[in-house]
Amino acid sequence: MSRWDSQEFTAAAGTRVHSAALGPYDAPEVVCVHGLGCSYRYWLPFARALAPRARTVAVDLPGFGRTRGPDHALDVRQLSLALADWLRVTGRGPTALVANSIGCQIVVDLAVHAPELVGPVVLNGPTFDRRARSLWTQAARLLRDVPWERPSLGPPLLTSYAECGVRRALRTCRYALRDPVEHKLHRLRTPVVVARGARDPVVPEAWAREVTALLPHGRLVTVPGAGHALNFSAPEELARVTLDLLREGERDKEGGNVGGPP
Repeated sequence: MSRWDSQEFTAAAGTRVHSAALGPYDAPEVVCVHGLGCSYRYWLPFARALAPRARTVAVDLPGFGRTRGPDHALDVRQLSLALADWLRVTGRGPTALVANSIGCQIVVDLAVHAPELVGPVVLNGPTFDRRARSLWTQAARLLRDVPWERPSLGPPLLTSYAECGVRRALRTCRYALRDPVEHKLHRLRTPVVVARGARDPVVPEAWAREVTALLPHGRLVTVPGAGHALNFSAPEELARVTLDLLREGERDKEGGNVGGPP
């Protein structure tokens, strides 16, 4: 299982949104939301780890991966609106969401204006630590993360950054640095797991604990020895966390205890 099962383009959000999928059609579905400059490519190890127990769908937001975007970079709200439109057009929602890094901010913002689309959520390395909202600080933290990632992460990241361009990536990062995610976490009313690599310098333990405490139904899982991109460098561990959350969601449904907006 070395490739995606299928790839498609869907007319949504004013463009043709690309997504890639892997896993049985009749299995529970998980939608993956990428981080800054990334794309569907770095979700493949995670998708392999989930199959055949779940179907993974990795979407490229406008301007990233194989989805064309406008000439200007989109901010967090605009990206979450694009995600919402794609979810609606493809008939998804509420759906399980697994996000990485800035993708976590996009999913949290989605819960503000479209809570009906949000199922159980895994926030994998949620950004940005409110005590370190500086471009240079974050760049230094990302450099410190390199030794804790698999070397094979390099090629998919380089390809993805070439597709979006440095200017778009930097502008998107500046928008995300100004996004006060901590003021919106209470709007995410479904079950949420905050997943953090124990070696992740981008998401310090104190920030991960603060994020978790602000969630109505949140819990923190720490993966020993791992860095920021758990979906690529610790995919089996992140898959276990995700499958546990999906099973909990099914038990809640059977018991009539379903999370959601009030």
